[in-house]
Amino acid sequence: MELGVIGLGRMGRIVVDRVLDAGHDVVAFDIDEEAVADAADAGATPADSIEAVADELGAEKRIWLMVPAGDPVDAALEELEPHLGEDDVVVDGGNSHFEDSTRRAEATTAAYLDCGTSGGPAGAELGFSLMVGGPEWAYEELVPVFDAVATGPQGHDRMGPSGSGHYVKMVHNGVEYALMQTYGEGFELLHEGRYDLDLEAVARTWNNGAVIRSWLLELCEEAFREEGSDLGDVADYVAGGSTGTWTVQESLKQEVAIPLIYEALGERFDSRTDSKFSRRLANRLRYGFGRHDVARSE
Repeated sequence: MELGVIGLGRMGRIVVDRVLDAGHDVVAFDIDEEAVADAADAGATPADSIEAVADELGAEKRIWLMVPAGDPVDAALEELEPHLGEDDVVVDGGNSHFEDSTRRAEATTAAYLDCGTSGGPAGAELGFSLMVGGPEWAYEELVPVFDAVATGPQGHDRMGPSGSGHYVKMVHNGVEYALMQTYGEGFELLHEGRYDLDLEAVARTWNNGAVIRSWLLELCEEAFREEGSDLGDVADYVAGGSTGTWTVQESLKQEVAIPLIYEALGERFDSRTDSKFSRRLANRLRYGFGRHDVARSE
């Protein structure tokens, strides 16, 4: 297949590399000319504008947007729209709000697939988990690309109609908040408790056969190994919060109680005014899975 990729940040570049590695062709564009040149060095066809991407792809266009959620997605679609037909497919792989995705699907001439993407920079090697919403025919058309970008055929699926992919990803992020908070609270008790414990050793032991083993727990082990059991100068400041907020707002609309996710979101916001070990670990875990900047104390 030939795929246009617009947006060559950390995640977009992983899409490019994995699609190329699977033997497909890529036309790549970013506002950062150096990022375009790097993608070209990896084997992609460079483009100097969004219009150039569309022109290079020819009759049936398959385009993957990996730009920041919000206005940048709408701006990219506005530039693409004059070049799109009903047989074309556009994938939004960012963290868009599901209601925005539904609106865009209705307004875009091409078939629009909202693709929740999970896995962070580790996806460069392992592949992503992809949660896709939109027309079934368009999803089936992009299966070879999804197979390449995901961990494989089991790493992606069509969740349902437009909006459902980003809806599932939104709830995924809410669950992530609660899991991070739970690990943080457990390790805080161990850190402040009656024994002088090596928390890296605890995390490693738990990860080998224990009921609570997980990738996030592996990242806890990494954090304690690199920062020490007291987390060194990692600050009690947990960034982010938008997808967790959307999850809580949706729970209120649907009258579904999600107290653990709500409390985890509250703790994240409270981290901007207070200091707790559990939130310091959550701060460091965000670096582990997403290579987000680690706020550190002065």
